[in-house]
This record gives sequence, structure tokens and C-alpha cells, in this order.
Amino acid sequence: MKRIILIGVIACFAFLSSCTDNQVAMHYGGEMKIDLPAGEVLENATWKANKASASLWYLTRKREPGETPKTHIFREKSDFGMMQGSVIFVEH
Repeated sequence: MKRIILIGVIACFAFLSSCTDNQVAMHYGGEMKIDLPAGEVLENATWKANKASASLWYLTRKREPGETPKTHIFREKSDFGMMQGSVIFVEH
């Protein structure tokens, strides 16, 4: 029995370690942080996904004079409230 549990744990670790940050945050919950380049402002963010991959697209623009850098959190609201992910965008 211990051997089966050990094999299951190793298989889960191998599976999750082969995923990208995007895939983990979108499909399994968790948090991903994106530092935007200096002078960039976040406008919008969206996921484009299928069963095999998850691509995060985000729209930025140049900061206008007088604007201060902000932090934005892009959160998932899942149907059952389990494995909800988030992406944190930090402007500099």
C-alpha cells in the first residue's frame, strides 16, 4: 500500500513540475506574479486556453504623466470555489 501511495505522489509531482506557471495558476489554482516593465500600465488581461495549454494575454500602454504605479489582481472565480488561481500584475 505504501508503494502505491509513493508512486502516486511521485507521479503527481512529475506532472505538476512539467506545467508552466500559466497552466498551474489557471488549471490548479495558485498565484503567479508579473512585473510589468517600468512605465507600463495594465489595461486588460485574459486567458486563452485549451486542454493542453494556457496562454495569458495582457494589454499595456505607456504611463501618462501624473499616473502612479498600481498593483492589479486578476482572479479566477470558479464554479465550486476550488482551485481558484490569481495573477498579480505589478506596475513600476
